[in-house]
Amino acid sequence: MRQKIIAGNWKMNLDLDQGKELLIKIIDADVNTNCVSIIAPPYIHLNSFKTLLSHTNIALAAQNCHQQDSGAYTGEISVEMLKSVGVDYVILGHSERREYFHEDSISISFKVKNVITHGLRPIYCCGETLAERQDGEHFITIEAQIKQGLFHLNEMELLNCVVAYEPVWAIGTGETASPEQAQEMHNFIRKTIAQEYGEIVADNISILYGGSVKPANAKELFTCPDIDGGLIGGAALDAESFKALTDSF
Repeated sequence: MRQKIIAGNWKMNLDLDQGKELLIKIIDADVNTNCVSIIAPPYIHLNSFKTLLSHTNIALAAQNCHQQDSGAYTGEISVEMLKSVGVDYVILGHSERREYFHEDSISISFKVKNVITHGLRPIYCCGETLAERQDGEHFITIEAQIKQGLFHLNEMELLNCVVAYEPVWAIGTGETASPEQAQEMHNFIRKTIAQEYGEIVADNISILYGGSVKPANAKELFTCPDIDGGLIGGAALDAESFKALTDSF
């Protein structure tokens, strides 16, 4: 049975003291335990956050990793390093990584494999640009990203993945895909996976929606049959908002 998930991606926000203050407020808010709550802060927070979260049901995620375990990769961080500070999940292929750092699905696929090899869970992001949607290429784009990024995995490896659909045109813009648009794409992703791995595998993978999700629209999105939660940006930077999102199920 697939999990309901709220994953808060803090991106490049909050220094150490600010981050600790927010995390303590989230812990004190007593988030809904009927879903999996995940916090993905900047790297500098990970070690101290794991201690703060040790007696809670909130999981810890990193926002990226390198595909190699060690070496001369200045400025990068390995999965082994993340695992050593208690990380549970790693976000991979976020649209901002694809756009600003020129990552593609093939290169991200190596990261996915390495994360799984070390026993952590990837949150694999996919999404189309506004131009791709307007040109009617959104299904082609998403199909390619899913196949290139995930279809090198076996069934058990894939079942350790979480997929996050995030239309690029709805991230941080205030625009949100309608529930009908989001459900249509989530269903397409699940069917794409089913064609390769079968319906049982596809039905057990959590697919999250990301793109200006907030408490005001979360319930309508999360009641769609193929939407299993959200990868949340700005709304995750407020404790009351984050709790409200976990209460949307």
